Amino acid sequence: MDNLLERITVDTGICHGKACIRHMRWPVEVIIDMIAAGMSFDSIIKDHPELERKDILAALEYAKITLSGKSLLEMN
Repeated sequence: MDNLLERITVDTGICHGKACIRHMRWPVEVIIDMIAAGMSFDSIIKDHPELERKDILAALEYAKITLSGKSLLEMN
């Protein structure tokens, strides 16, 4: 199984250092926002073909970890 968290990157030069998907300007919070707005994985990918299903799953995994009080560094 892939380590989904490897898809989450933090770079001070991209989106002010927010957690993003694969060094792209796609903050995790935007992915979570789209899901919260009711978008399906398929509709997100259709609207934004640069994203992959595993990117969305990685965003959810990252959100779960941060809500548990852990950091990305602790999980890798």
